[in-house]
Amino acid sequence: QVQLVESGGGLVQAGGSLRLSCAASGSIFSPNAMGWFRQAPGKQREFVASLTSGGYTDYADAVKGRFTISRDNDQNTVFLQMNSLKHDANAIYYCNVAIISQGAHYWGKGTLVAVSS
Repeated sequence: QVQLVESGGGLVQAGGSLRLSCAASGSIFSPNAMGWFRQAPGKQREFVASLTSGGYTDYADAVKGRFTISRDNDQNTVFLQMNSLKHDANAIYYCNVAIISQGAHYWGKGTLVAVSS
């Protein structure tokens, strides 16, 4: 079983930055992918960014060039640096871990990001 705990959300002005963290515990076998999704009010959850254990990164078009995903494999932690935040970033951000060999996905409870004018 894998447990995920997100942190770092909060209120930020448009144009500002936030750094989200997600600490994972439990058995995280490689190959795997750690990533972030978000869900805005009234919308479906959408992909934001991911980083595989092999180092491959992927980003949603909406965040390319502004968000950066990274991970500390020793600490089983994944980060999302969010710069130049826009109002469309208002959402609950969820951490996700995919264990490829098991076909298993795990989710955190989410952290709220609110962007003000």
